[in-house]
Amino acid sequence: MYARITPYKMKPGSKAAATKVLNSLKDKIMALPGQHSFLNVMNDKDGTGYVISTTDNAEPSPESIVKIKALWAVFKDHLVEEPHAHTYDVVADWS
Repeated sequence: MYARITPYKMKPGSKAAATKVLNSLKDKIMALPGQHSFLNVMNDKDGTGYVISTTDNAEPSPESIVKIKALWAVFKDHLVEEPHAHTYDVVADWS
């Protein structure tokens, strides 16, 4: 299993609107190929955050890349800049 970790930064005052958008996209996010879990964390003070997804895929397919970019594009009015993901091997996944 792999973890895709994506750091991002939201514009000031955008958390409520971005959270509403995020919740509306849950089904599309969870339908991404290989997706197991999705966690989004954010610092209220400075707007920095991380999306942490666990997946079966070491790298997203070209079709998945298009879908992921489209999902992030929905947040364009709320983001300081386009985020970029990093993929890691999962060493432990405890719940």
